[in-house]
Amino acid sequence: MITPEYLLGYDVGSSSVKVTLLNAATGKPVASATCPQTEMPIDSPQPGWAEQAPEMWWENAQTATRQVLSEVSASKDSVLAIGISYQMHGLVIVDRNHNVLRPSIIWCDSRAVPVGDAAFEKLGASYCLEHLLNSPGNFTASKLRWVRENERDVYKRIHKFMLPGDYIAMRLTGEVRTTVSGLSEGVFWDFKTDNISEQLLRHYEIDRDLIPEIVPTFGVQGHLTNEAASALGLKAGIPVTYRAGDQPNNAFSLKTLEPGEIAATAGTSGVVYGIIDTPSSDPESRVNTFVHVNHSESARRYGVLLCVNGTGIMNSWLRRNLAGGGDGLSYEKMNQMAASVPVGSDNVFVLPFGNGAERMLRNREPGASFHGLNLNRHGAPHLCRAVQEGIVFSLAYGFDILNKMGLKSTVVRAGKANMFLSDVFSDAFVNTTGTQVELFNTDGSQGAARAAGVGCGYYSSMNTAFDGLTCLKRIEPDPKKGEAYREAFEKWKTILNTQLTNQS
Repeated sequence: MITPEYLLGYDVGSSSVKVTLLNAATGKPVASATCPQTEMPIDSPQPGWAEQAPEMWWENAQTATRQVLSEVSASKDSVLAIGISYQMHGLVIVDRNHNVLRPSIIWCDSRAVPVGDAAFEKLGASYCLEHLLNSPGNFTASKLRWVRENERDVYKRIHKFMLPGDYIAMRLTGEVRTTVSGLSEGVFWDFKTDNISEQLLRHYEIDRDLIPEIVPTFGVQGHLTNEAASALGLKAGIPVTYRAGDQPNNAFSLKTLEPGEIAATAGTSGVVYGIIDTPSSDPESRVNTFVHVNHSESARRYGVLLCVNGTGIMNSWLRRNLAGGGDGLSYEKMNQMAASVPVGSDNVFVLPFGNGAERMLRNREPGASFHGLNLNRHGAPHLCRAVQEGIVFSLAYGFDILNKMGLKSTVVRAGKANMFLSDVFSDAFVNTTGTQVELFNTDGSQGAARAAGVGCGYYSSMNTAFDGLTCLKRIEPDPKKGEAYREAFEKWKTILNTQLTNQS
């Protein structure tokens, strides 16, 4: 009897850590686990701050790995390679003994916005948009500068900084390393010179020695240590052969690799991510360009990322509060309630921007808000639908920015997960954006596992890594519904623009 060979994928989010064991030969998942069952806490010591303990990610990764292995009784020798997907833009700092020096400043933290804005002004728009393809904003580089300015004793003890996925890889391998794709997401990368931006480092007074060793996105990045193997229930020596931020990895998992292709996801945050082959930036830096996972000198690939921070977190906030803070109300029930209300939610509109500074809105924080509530007409079903429509309208608002950059597509790929499990959400998305949506049987941890197979050489090419990937559903725009959604969308935009004007 032939013993199955597996690939292990981690997706380290801000809500949970998901682990998938993939049968390498069939490309199909055989087991998966998510830890914790409730969302991981995000600490906010001050308004606009968002922090998590990196050790918490590692603890949940251990629990989920052991659960997955127990489900299939996989032997320690059967795992060929490990891949990692992770929440983007976070900052993790460690000392020489690899001890974490402070909680991670994660992706939705807004404290470094003034730091990035000042750098954009000092370095100049032309340099930032031509060389970095982004304003430094509140990305990782600006967060590191914030630590230098505000926690000098901590900063002096830093041996290396990392992105969240680099930290998990360090716990697995004992090696502190990163990738070009990762450095570009932290806005450390100069796209003109194809190297680390020395000008940004000088401006922020960041020592280049703090940057980890750079390794390829695909390929052997280290091997599982004895200590990590014991903690996970695996064999020492298994190679880690892939790491990428969650959105580039989501695109990979959906086989979104070529110019003009677009992927979407709607988890805690919502993202539309399109592929281009020429470095390009939005003049107002409302969307961001990074090095895509399959970028090479001979075939350059860049990912343009539109992010709405307040997506699934807005829906989960509503669920908790409708349920009185408990778990008595399911998302399925909320979707049924939303479906009972017509398009436009009887003129109830929601701005879902309550999860930190929104890049799409030039790092503004208009907050989450409800508009048009009539206490004699509206109830929970209207709120359920208005929240889902408000999230879609936010994504469509950014979709227009991508279109103006030339990223136009009639098809968007997404995993059948999170908000895309809702028929109301999916229907609103296709009819507001006017695109067909293809929903696939995949997620970030599956994508990381497939990519690990590419990185270790099990798959001869990227194309052969996608056996087992299946389109579960195609949703086409409906002209009549589209008219109703676009009318509601225009009303929503008027509310947003008024809110932004009033806050100016």
